[in-house]
Amino acid sequence: MLRMTTVLRKLVKSGKFLELPTAYDAVTGRLIQSLGFKSLYVGGFVTGGSTAISEPQLTMTEQIRVASDVANGLNIPLVMDAGAGWGEPLHTMRTIRECIRAGIAGVHIEDQLFPKRAHYHTYVAHNIPITEYRDKIKLACVQRDETDPDFVIIARSDACREQGFKEAVKRMLLAKDLGADMGLIFPRSHSETVKTPTLCKMPMIYVQSRGNRDKRPLYSYGQLKDMGYAGCIDATLAIGVQFHFMRKALLEVKKTGDYTGMTQDEWITARKDIETMIGLEEHYRIERETVEKAFYSKNKSKK
Repeated sequence: MLRMTTVLRKLVKSGKFLELPTAYDAVTGRLIQSLGFKSLYVGGFVTGGSTAISEPQLTMTEQIRVASDVANGLNIPLVMDAGAGWGEPLHTMRTIRECIRAGIAGVHIEDQLFPKRAHYHTYVAHNIPITEYRDKIKLACVQRDETDPDFVIIARSDACREQGFKEAVKRMLLAKDLGADMGLIFPRSHSETVKTPTLCKMPMIYVQSRGNRDKRPLYSYGQLKDMGYAGCIDATLAIGVQFHFMRKALLEVKKTGDYTGMTQDEWITARKDIETMIGLEEHYRIERETVEKAFYSKNKSKK
């Protein structure tokens, strides 16, 4: 069986557009796979939100634990938000090793200050100097090559928000020369978005930031493909949909004592699909052939 790092690298090399919907728990990961997606993503925002810790306060262990739980049992590769690598170049090297051990296929590493500040969520970026970013990406790539050459390194820069588009492109060109496999920036306008794949000269990922309050453009997969992007991270879809519709359901239950958003047939189907997705049918089979078989035989003999 191919390692998920190898699967992801083959997808990148093939030029196939990487569709990266976000998951923050194992059942969502399995749902994504069951619907035919070939890759998925665990981001800092969804982990920080779903755990109520917040992204700036997440530790490496907490983020990798969630990503590993999602990746476990899947046969599609998972890309993880590795933030600023949880420290300096040395710490970033450890992050790469731990991700590979956990079954994660790739990460993106950013040029933000570590520890990350909560003000990031107000769209205030605190970027490290380009020389420090250079060392971090360079050593991340060295660790990749030593531990698993198929592991995918995505260089991320938040420079558009602070130093501007030209600086972000400059950092992508540097990262490419250092061995990064893909890039990721945050263009502030449609014009910048269109220019990004050509100017950065390597496969670029777009971050679909649904619900953003700073007017970053949103695009469909088709539009991004036409612009030359290599993939798209749908960063907030999972937690946004879950929060929005769960709140509606709970408000109805609180108000009326009942929930009418699904029919009984839909509930039966959903519950059965969840049971199947988490492997209960296989569990039933094993029990029928072992403990349940013995239990049945014992009770039958008593009659």
